[in-house]
Amino acid sequence: MASVQPNALYENRFAGISQHKRAAMWDVLCRKVLQPHVKATDTVIDLGAGFCEFINHIVCEHKVAIDANPAVREHAGSEVNVVVGDVQKILARVNDDTVNVVFCSNFFEHLPNKDAVLSVLREINRILVAGGRLLVIQPNIRYAYKEYWDFFDHHVPLSHHSFREAVELAGLEVELLKPRFLPYTTKSHLPQAAWLVHLYLAFRPAQWLLGKQMLVVARKNPGGSTSDAA
Repeated sequence: MASVQPNALYENRFAGISQHKRAAMWDVLCRKVLQPHVKATDTVIDLGAGFCEFINHIVCEHKVAIDANPAVREHAGSEVNVVVGDVQKILARVNDDTVNVVFCSNFFEHLPNKDAVLSVLREINRILVAGGRLLVIQPNIRYAYKEYWDFFDHHVPLSHHSFREAVELAGLEVELLKPRFLPYTTKSHLPQAAWLVHLYLAFRPAQWLLGKQMLVVARKNPGGSTSDAA
């Protein structure tokens, strides 16, 4: 039986999108939003790394990009250790309590079902050090319900409420949850010029108007937690 080939699928999906502009956008996202949760001495895994925009721009000591698509090697920076294959099998080979940060962007909706989502979250909890963080940017079905199923490889719909439940079931504690963070895709209204991204991130009403992806920060065994959840 034929299966979906991720390389061909993503080449078609992202055709016509400037990777230079995407890189500029991610540079701002990393510096302004994500870097405060990552230390320069950290070991960081980018799960479902894709074009490696996060892992190439984040500042940390050890960088690992994991993806099922061999094309990830073409996008990873020279300092990034690339591992290609089934994500769940790769995670199972990572030692307990060895990773400081796991990052996922537009990843969980591609898993086959909610059991797989919970399994991956539990593996993430296992490999994180005490106080380690999970950072997630994820389509929010509550706000992206019209567009969510326009992508052939989307399987699992998650709202900010259901994803919080999954994260907590996996043993992690939510520190920060923004239900509306980024627009749904880079083909949508998010400006990609660096200065416009700065403005978008600084102007919260724009996020509430256009945001259809959530931002989640969770910790393993934190001493306390705060949340912006609505």
